[in-house]
Amino acid sequence: MELIGPYLCACVLLVGAGIAKAVRPGDTARAVAASVPVPLATLALLVRVAAAAEALVGAAGLVRPSTWTAALVALSYLAFAAFVTVARSRGGPLATCGCFGTPDTPATRLHVVVDLVLAASAASTATAVAVDDTGGWLPSLLAGQPWHGAPLAGVSLLGAWLTFLALGRLATLGATRQSLGITRGPV
Repeated sequence: MELIGPYLCACVLLVGAGIAKAVRPGDTARAVAASVPVPLATLALLVRVAAAAEALVGAAGLVRPSTWTAALVALSYLAFAAFVTVARSRGGPLATCGCFGTPDTPATRLHVVVDLVLAASAASTATAVAVDDTGGWLPSLLAGQPWHGAPLAGVSLLGAWLTFLALGRLATLGATRQSLGITRGPV
């Protein structure tokens, strides 16, 4: 399972983002309201339920990587990429996708790319598990890694944190630069 590290990163992000949205569904509900004519209170409840499911998918993918859990992780990221793409194409007042339960996650091209990369990683993991029959509990998968997978787990957590920073903080800085009219350099 060559891409288990990015897959673990994807699962950690699902758990973190799912919990954050379940606790604070407002920004995500407002982002969805820009596309769906449903009352905001109803959307907030639906976001809480979907966010709890997102966190459960991520946790299941972490605890027991299998063809099904990896496929669900991949589908989650494909859905996120589609949502952000639609939000970006509509333009307008959407300043955040609410992905981490805070208003500091602008919908950017980087977000779409990261979602697609994490979806591909999860799909690759699903395929590897199906072909090699390497599914199982995470501790048994990590046992075959150097130092029982501690470095892999650490790098995966670091990757999740850096991805969070890139999608949240870096995107916020880019949006601030753009609002100030600073267009030089990559955003």
